[in-house]
Amino acid sequence: MFSKIRKFTSEVRVELGKAQWPWDPTEKGFRRYKELTDSTVVVFVAMVLLGGYIAFFDFVLINVVGFLTNP
Repeated sequence: MFSKIRKFTSEVRVELGKAQWPWDPTEKGFRRYKELTDSTVVVFVAMVLLGGYIAFFDFVLINVVGFLTNP
C-alpha cells in the first residue's frame, strides 16, 4: 500500500515539474505573483460587471412584467 502512495506522489511531482506556474521564480516578495494577482483582479472585475448587468436586466424585466400583469 505504501509503495502505491510513494509511486503516486513521485508521479505527481514529475507532472508538477512540467507545469508552467503563473509567477516568476526569480522575483521575490509580492512582485513574484504579479501575473497571478493581475489575473485575479481581471476575473473579479469581470464578475462584478457581469453581476451588475444581470441584476440590471433582472430589475427591468421584473418591473416590465409587473407593469403588464397588474390589473
